[in-house]
Amino acid sequence: MEQVVFEVETRQARLDLFLADHFPALSLTRIRRAIAEGGALLNGSRVTAGWRLLPGDRVSWDLIADEPTATTPEPIPVEILREDDDLIVVNKQAGLLTHPSRAEKSGALTNALAYHFQQTGQAGVRPGLIHRLDRDTSGLMVVAKNARSHRILAKAFRQRRVEKRYLALVHGEVELEVGQVEAPIGRDPETWPRWQVLEGGRPAQTRYQVRERLRGHTLLELEPLTGRTHQIRIHCAWIGHPLAGDGLYRSGSPSSAEPLGADDLALPHHLLHAYYLCFPHPNGAEQVELSVPPPWLLAASVAALRPGPAN
Repeated sequence: MEQVVFEVETRQARLDLFLADHFPALSLTRIRRAIAEGGALLNGSRVTAGWRLLPGDRVSWDLIADEPTATTPEPIPVEILREDDDLIVVNKQAGLLTHPSRAEKSGALTNALAYHFQQTGQAGVRPGLIHRLDRDTSGLMVVAKNARSHRILAKAFRQRRVEKRYLALVHGEVELEVGQVEAPIGRDPETWPRWQVLEGGRPAQTRYQVRERLRGHTLLELEPLTGRTHQIRIHCAWIGHPLAGDGLYRSGSPSSAEPLGADDLALPHHLLHAYYLCFPHPNGAEQVELSVPPPWLLAASVAALRPGPAN
């Protein structure tokens, strides 16, 4: 058995939900049972699953060695762009979960990084997620390698000192060359998709500009100014231009009643790529700035939709 300890950064609603965020491969039932049995402690003492956490609290968890978690090493290929003692930056491929879910217990980026650390003599390092990308969203992610780096990077994200830019192929011709979407996003357990634009949701802002106009589509560059779940996908659908290949949010778009045009693509997933990332290094000595080209599927789709020469 191994014990892991977390320091709470911001006020949290409940102990069980806090642990569920860190161990998504475990069910809430399993987590609540461990809390009741004393396997999870708050500041060294037993508390209930619904205990509310405050900044500075320390949560310890007795991890059973053979229990699959987000940090179980798995030999999954991942492109590493930069690594030092504090962090690792990867170019996540589409189709790879950022971390295990309650339905899928393994096969995620965190498992791939745990394997990489194991193979490079860093078995004690645990990947510390600061931000996430959807399974089918590709691109740049920075992951902390120690608690200090995680704390500093998480603060930089909260203070909006991290710049992220995405490329997205969307349906239709976006009218404005430059614009900004401001629409609150929340979770409604009674509807599908759960995450959507909701009155009373958390504020969400996304800047965009047109990169290229295509047949029946537009290539956008987007900068999310906030970090809500599925923010870019929801906001693009909200303005009537859902992402190409996004079956989940196309149905919630004001243009969903329109039939797909002849130029529409048969895509296995949505086309969204985090191509640019700039953030302050935890050592305080530099700004880390990285960019990666779009993956093959996005580049090929854009090329296929470019207007041909005039007859």
